[in-house]
Amino acid sequence: MIALARIDERLVHGQVLVGWVPHLEARRVVVADDEAAASPLARAAMTLALPPGTEADVSPVGDVDWGALAASPQRILVVLRSVAAAERALAGGLTPARTPVLNLGNLHHSAERRPITPSVFLSGPEVEGLRRLAAAGFRVEARAVPLDDAVDLAEIERRWGEG
Repeated sequence: MIALARIDERLVHGQVLVGWVPHLEARRVVVADDEAAASPLARAAMTLALPPGTEADVSPVGDVDWGALAASPQRILVVLRSVAAAERALAGGLTPARTPVLNLGNLHHSAERRPITPSVFLSGPEVEGLRRLAAAGFRVEARAVPLDDAVDLAEIERRWGEG
């Protein structure tokens, strides 16, 4: 089962390894990212970083079998790099029935992005993408680690509008 789908530009890092994997009791992490899948070094680094007993897969977004992941008896954490990648995953079969929550973890500051949380900055097109994902049925939240309070899409939009 897909325990959570997370959008995080850093992909696999401390918050994922120390926070989300144990919290979700995930036994597998699937990184759905074209760039990382094309890099043997990135694939190796992410695989080696995971705790013992946790499997890793790094695949292009379009190659992920979302139905098989959802049907797996293992608890799986899916990590995507961007809102656009999440929309591509939706088009490829990652549906709210397969994982109802899209978590925004880390999207870095840039000139076209506005602050939402200390670790999430969004552009206008990204907010529009999140609206489309929510309209498809996903519950969109921003939350860096499991102990943080979740910021829902309405609050994300409010904060973006103030930014």
